[in-house]
Amino acid sequence: MGDTTVLIVDDESRMRKLIKDFLIQKGYSILEAEDGEDALRVFEENQNKINLILLDVMMPKLDGWSVLRQIRQTSKVPIIMLTARGEEQDELFGFELGVDEYISKPFSPKILVARVEAILKRTNPKEKELRDYGGIVIDSEGRTVTVDGKQIEMSLREYELLKYLVDNANIALSRDKILNNVWNYDYYGDSRTIDSHIKKIRHKLGKKGKYIETIRGIGYKFEVK
Repeated sequence: MGDTTVLIVDDESRMRKLIKDFLIQKGYSILEAEDGEDALRVFEENQNKINLILLDVMMPKLDGWSVLRQIRQTSKVPIIMLTARGEEQDELFGFELGVDEYISKPFSPKILVARVEAILKRTNPKEKELRDYGGIVIDSEGRTVTVDGKQIEMSLREYELLKYLVDNANIALSRDKILNNVWNYDYYGDSRTIDSHIKKIRHKLGKKGKYIETIRGIGYKFEVK
């Protein structure tokens, strides 16, 4: 994995070293930044080779939210937010801005590494597959979605959620099942995060957003009508 680069952004040097040591053991290349301004500088200089960012929320000069907003203007690189605040509203806010994972401190470094590996696996799929779902075409290799020939922009989480729904077309999926399969770990927050993502996906799909049906008291179902 020496060609896979992770940018660690945290103002605590001990935290950066802890994460760095675990990731180096797994063969990752590491870049570091100690505050928000430094993070944007390092990202700009290395964005072509950065595969994932671990981004702390509370930092001097520029906080993590500000860094996230600026990076999302030009890049869809996967981002895991690290925060000492585990409030549900913070998590919902982060997902709205395009966060791919959200981990509250303190956390197990081994769990963090597992989530890094899971995200990188999802963003670099090996299968070459192009499938059409009633005008919604999903390219699994390029991780792109087009609607009636027009490519639409989606975050990693939005893409994974849509992909899971279409892979299980015509099946009513509970929110718990969606969380366990799409978020890839036990999520203890409010299931409203799914509703928020579904709303955004429907909007991006336009008229084809109606293919995602709300199943009252259960969850959602994808069905081409």
